[in-house]
Amino acid sequence: MSTRNAKVGDRIKVIVAQMLERKVKDPRLGFVTVTDVRMTGDGQQASVFYTVMGDEAARADTAAALRSATGLIRSEVGKQLGTRLTPSLEFFLDAVPESARDFEELLERTRAADAERAAASEGAQYAGEADPYKHHDDETAEDE
Repeated sequence: MSTRNAKVGDRIKVIVAQMLERKVKDPRLGFVTVTDVRMTGDGQQASVFYTVMGDEAARADTAAALRSATGLIRSEVGKQLGTRLTPSLEFFLDAVPESARDFEELLERTRAADAERAAASEGAQYAGEADPYKHHDDETAEDE
């Protein structure tokens, strides 16, 4: 993504967040956080990524509210950007929080399994001698 598109994307992120906070009064809209905006190379389309606090029903309601408010948000983006072309907006639920939660659960299971193995091996001893290797000192002592 070009530097210009990155700047426009950052500006769109701020505008969309302000719109959701102040002007979009849809009761279906949950507690939304705009996490990222990615622009196409030609600047014609903007993908807006967001997260929602709550369960699956809250996510579905918020997605419906965003679809219905897309035109209002896009017109405000066009006014505030002041560019010749206003990019079309498409909203996507950001999967990063769910992926992070899954990863944290996997790490916790791994820690628990490591703790079980450490507890099982507590007090265990090697079979045979503690040091089964020959050393140079042993050879000279045997030769004498």
